[in-house]
Order: sequence, then C-alpha cells, then structure tokens
Amino acid sequence: MALTLDRIEAIAAARGMLLRIQAPRRLGLWSLRVAVARPRAGQGPLLLGDLKGWAMPTQSGLHLDTLRVQGQESAGVGDLVWGATFAWALECTPCRRAWLLAIRDRERQHARLVRYFKQRGFGPHRQLGAAVGDLPRRLLWGGSGLLMVGDCQEGLNRCGRRLQQGGGPQGSGAAAPGRP
Repeated sequence: MALTLDRIEAIAAARGMLLRIQAPRRLGLWSLRVAVARPRAGQGPLLLGDLKGWAMPTQSGLHLDTLRVQGQESAGVGDLVWGATFAWALECTPCRRAWLLAIRDRERQHARLVRYFKQRGFGPHRQLGAAVGDLPRRLLWGGSGLLMVGDCQEGLNRCGRRLQQGGGPQGSGAAAPGRP
C-alpha cells in the first residue's frame, strides 16, 4: 500500500498521537509546520515533535529549517514528522527535492546530524563555511555546515519502511537538529 499523508495520519492516530500540518500559502510560497502531539485529558496536547520549513513551487523548492523531537514518549515521532513532510510535498506541491543544513556547532553533534539525515535519504551537496561566496547561503540557512539535499519520494519510502515496522528506533532528541 502506498504511503500517503492520510495513511501517515492514520498510523499516528493508531499510536494515540495527533499529526497536524499547517501550510498556508502567501505570495506563491508555502510556510510549513508539521507537528506530532499526544492528547492529554483535561489539558492541551503534549508536543512530541515538529518540523518547520517553507516551499517554493519548484521541483527543488522544499527548504527544511527546524526539526525538534522531544520527550520520553517520542519513539517513532521523527518518522511520522519526516513521512508527513515528504508526503505533503509530493501530494500538495511540485517539490520533489528537499534541502536542509546540518549545522556545524560542535564537530561531534555535526557528525550525528549528518548521519541522522543520511538515514532519511539526504546526501551532501556542499559545505557552507567562512568564504565570502557562502555569505548569502549562510544568511538564508542561519549558519555554517553541510548543505544536504534529499529526494522526497526516497525519504517517504524510507520513513514508510520504518513506520510499517512499528516505528523503529527514534534516537535521542539530540540526534535531531535544532536547526538543519
């Protein structure tokens, strides 16, 4: 069965989680927020993970900016967030490739980010460093690091395999970037 946004939302619901996407479009650009939360009786939902980004109406227009996965009950949350993001791009936009920055704060953390993103189907594109030519991209992405690109269909396929196996290992919140 093909993995769709509706199917991913149903998987989240079966695990007792809410999956929500906000993607308003203004001036031809989408602003994107994907969130996964656990409902709580008598209280607001507990946010377990979210991803923010934006998209232009082009094949390479999906730019992912911030991913956060948190809490004790976050197993499988990353795959729900990534899967929903890729499915949304494929179903609702012309975007077929996604971009992100594995920010370089500390070398060990940077290596963890790169490994995490590679597991989700991203590959290296170019280093953003201190060169004058990198300044516009560093301003856009908010720092230096490894600019990575991934195929949305491949990312969705990878998430689908993990989701259909019961979620797979999520890893710690530290493995997920504060600012890709």
